[in-house]
Amino acid sequence: MTIQNELRLLPWTGPEGKPCYLSTDNNGGHLSRLADTTEAVQLGMAAELLEHAAEVLADGETEPNELRQLAVAMSGALRDALRVAISRGSRLPPTVVPKGEEGDGLPEVVT
Repeated sequence: MTIQNELRLLPWTGPEGKPCYLSTDNNGGHLSRLADTTEAVQLGMAAELLEHAAEVLADGETEPNELRQLAVAMSGALRDALRVAISRGSRLPPTVVPKGEEGDGLPEVVT
């Protein structure tokens, strides 16, 4: 059994909205590649939505309903981007901070 920090959080949820995880040592497997592609699409769509949001917010005559739709779309994009960040961050190796360089109270090993 793979321990929790070795599981990959996938960029989609299960039928009940619960997180889905992948346990594999093969980063080039079909599901890993599908997850990589899905993450790239989600981040690309979030970037496009951010550009659109800047245009909408710059327009002083935007209707309240359009702002509401934008907020709904942006919260979905933010949720997806956060899931990608958590997934990728959990797969990073621990960072060792050299002794004497802890700085802002960081522990010696940051995971």
